[in-house]
Amino acid sequence: MQRVIIRVADMAVSNRPDEILITYSLGSCIAVVIYDPRVRVGGILHYMLPESSMDPEKAKRKPAMFADTGIPMLFKASYALGAQKKNLTVKVVGGAHILDENGVFNIGKRNYMALRKIFWRNNVLVSAEHVGGSVNRTVRLMMDTGQVILKVSGLGEMEL
Repeated sequence: MQRVIIRVADMAVSNRPDEILITYSLGSCIAVVIYDPRVRVGGILHYMLPESSMDPEKAKRKPAMFADTGIPMLFKASYALGAQKKNLTVKVVGGAHILDENGVFNIGKRNYMALRKIFWRNNVLVSAEHVGGSVNRTVRLMMDTGQVILKVSGLGEMEL
């Protein structure tokens, strides 16, 4: 199996059953994992900030950095490979409260709220999530089965 690593502020979509999509070190960032089991198309977005209006120039160069530009890009890329919205399973990981002891910035919470707002407006349901807290997470998507494996600091691995 070939590993495709999705870095911070990046995404990948695949229809290759021999690939594993994986993203590491999710703190306040969020990973959106989608998969259409009928055509075996899936993807992961690893975004770090809620709104592209925070830095429009950066959003043009790195749309995957922001929820409001990255999420639509992920879905459109999966549709281009044959996925259909009605068949997609959607899973969400991350949004932790890290390196902000006093809760001044609340980036993890703001990232999650931005995602929920986008999903609500577009009638997208989340089938599973592991968000919040103060732990780092790694998530991988097995393209042959659609299985999502979550690794949580201190808790080990589990299927999401």
